[in-house]
Amino acid sequence: MNIFKKVGGACLTAGLVTFGLADNPLSTYHYLADPSAASDGDTFYVLTDVDDYSPQKNYDYDIVGLNAFSSEDMKNWTDHGMIFRSKREFGDYPNNTWASGIAVHKGRIYIVYPNGASGVGMITADNIAGPYKDPVKETHGVNYIAAHYGSSFIGGCDDIAHCFDPGIFIEEDGTGYVIFGGGENDKRKYGNNLDIIKFTDNNGKITFDKNSLKRIEAPGSFEAPYIHKKDNTYYLSFNTLPQVIDYGYSNSITGPYTFVGTVIPGISAVPDAHNEGGNNHQGFAEFKGKWYAVYHDRRLVTADEHPGSCTQAGVCTNSPNKENHRSVSIDELTWSGDKMNKLSFTREGPKQIKNFDALRTYKALTSSKQRNIRSRTDWTKGEAVKHVLTPLGTKTSWIRISGVDFGKGAENLRIKAANVGDGNKVEIRTGSETGTLAGTCELTKTGSWQTYADNDCEMKGLTGVIDQVFFVFKGSKDSTMGLLEWEFQGQKREPEPQTAHNDTKTPWAVPGVIQAEDFDDPGYGAGNDSYSEADADNHSCTDTGKEAECSKYRDGTGVDIYKKSDTQIVVGYINKGEWLEYSVNAAEAGDYTMYVAAASSGGSSFTVSVNGESAGEVTVPAATAGEENYSDYNKVKTNVTLKAGVNIIRITAAADWFDLDYFNLAKGKNAEDNAPNGTLEGGKDAIVVQNVKFDAQGMAQYEVFDIQGNKIADVFAATMAEATMKWQKSSAAKKAQGVNLIRNKATGMVSKVRAIR
Repeated sequence: MNIFKKVGGACLTAGLVTFGLADNPLSTYHYLADPSAASDGDTFYVLTDVDDYSPQKNYDYDIVGLNAFSSEDMKNWTDHGMIFRSKREFGDYPNNTWASGIAVHKGRIYIVYPNGASGVGMITADNIAGPYKDPVKETHGVNYIAAHYGSSFIGGCDDIAHCFDPGIFIEEDGTGYVIFGGGENDKRKYGNNLDIIKFTDNNGKITFDKNSLKRIEAPGSFEAPYIHKKDNTYYLSFNTLPQVIDYGYSNSITGPYTFVGTVIPGISAVPDAHNEGGNNHQGFAEFKGKWYAVYHDRRLVTADEHPGSCTQAGVCTNSPNKENHRSVSIDELTWSGDKMNKLSFTREGPKQIKNFDALRTYKALTSSKQRNIRSRTDWTKGEAVKHVLTPLGTKTSWIRISGVDFGKGAENLRIKAANVGDGNKVEIRTGSETGTLAGTCELTKTGSWQTYADNDCEMKGLTGVIDQVFFVFKGSKDSTMGLLEWEFQGQKREPEPQTAHNDTKTPWAVPGVIQAEDFDDPGYGAGNDSYSEADADNHSCTDTGKEAECSKYRDGTGVDIYKKSDTQIVVGYINKGEWLEYSVNAAEAGDYTMYVAAASSGGSSFTVSVNGESAGEVTVPAATAGEENYSDYNKVKTNVTLKAGVNIIRITAAADWFDLDYFNLAKGKNAEDNAPNGTLEGGKDAIVVQNVKFDAQGMAQYEVFDIQGNKIADVFAATMAEATMKWQKSSAAKKAQGVNLIRNKATGMVSKVRAIR
């Protein structure tokens, strides 16, 4: 989010604060608040709300979005941007997005959020950057788990005054719990203002249990309930009216909890916060054998150099009220036996636990410290957000990476960036922002904020482990370059185009049939990706109970490919926003009809584009019978225009949950499907494969039975005569015995036909 966009340079005084190169807070370019934490064992996540907007009133807030950070070494943090925003994803809700909770389980992100103080909802995604969906809406048909206003699962908020501040905890077996509450009224006083409710996740379908709803007592509880677990003990922490975080413990997640005392003192004690206090908020998580606490403070807004702030209406100030804006910090949490020690606030933050691997691709806003930078979040419905680093090039502007391991050396740096200004460049320096120059990247001018180019820059002297590496940004005008990602390389690697997935890497000849799992192999460099997958797991191999479906075909891509039988594999578990690309070689230019074999339990859709131009959206019908039925395939179609030679066809999921088997390109507009069996694996004749249907669009369904009354096929045709002809000409009919019956499913009309052998 760029809160200064409307006012140009009016509020651009952000940067390094007076506490020098201290690593707390995590961000010096955005105000953040109300953190929570989670870990999946490989990555540590911090979720915050966005505290940039200023209502210009003391101790008041205008909070409408969530930001996320992640780290593998506890020193260098990737800022994923505003991953969720009020009314952006779902249109009419929530109105506000305040203090939220996060959990990670088997690669899936779970976030519980409050709609201001009036309701609690949930969103989930397979990637921290999204796209997010609402599982409560999908399963229960309501917007919230609990709510004072609007539709909710429990029908109200169990008399709690402030229906907000949710926390989330998930057991190893996948059983989850949401805790929420705060404030007081005549019915629910402080100390008795928290509720907890259980949910389960069955392959993405989240179901809450109303009978599990239980009230939890916590002495002096004011707000911010949070649950974590160490060994076999549960810990409930919460904010109190004195604005300190107290906690208790229990051997049951639903209590009762034994009160212990304070774990996080008042934030006025935070170094460099100039005794500015206010409300308190917390998150705890274990990572690589150590425990960490996240909290917010006011050390950024009270620093000599700090970001300005604007209202959503565009009224801005370079001197925002100290009471309105917070920053998020992290420190190591220590224990004495099974008791948490009181947290010590530090300037330095946690120690780096492993070296930073330079020879990987990183989002541009990956750093251990920053000065005079801004960022914006680009959001497209159904896709992960893109977080763009926008430096203030006329000022002393940089990001720093700590403990950087270059191995045997890096000779090249590739930066993917948009550039709408003149003279923009990035210098790489070691030791400090004015230290030894390793190389300079002159950024290619792209002319648009949404157009990115790869910039290659020769590097020298980057070998082994270097304590500090600085990206120093310079230009003639502020906020005219936007960095998306960067990557150091041992040797310069030239861009490589994507290629068809076959032995010769030759684009598939069309007219012809292409299997869905044979999407292109990705190339290298900007614009050469060949697929987009929400997470790295093939869920047919990682989800419990799916072991028999597991296919290792295209292993390592993360695309969910699974076995339908010993001879058939398909692309499944498809989520909105994911896409696959195929290189095809058209024998001649012109119109083609694209027939796609797809299945969906409840109905879905996808879009088709050719060489970047839309060819329309295609609906996948719902299965005719049976919940979770993904064996009921339909042949759906759209018309596409191909140029002679190589074309790139992209299929993008416009909705969740459908499978793709293959597609056929036939020459001509609205042409007949000349490969109705799709050359299914193992030579199966598709017309007699149970529940597989072809030529469905715009035609009637005819059912074929043997003389004993057993259904053996479906045929789609405009008339009974056409259905008879199609059946008699099929290879399946040759296998049938004697007389068959064909029935129009809609009218009941029956015709007797003899199979030709």
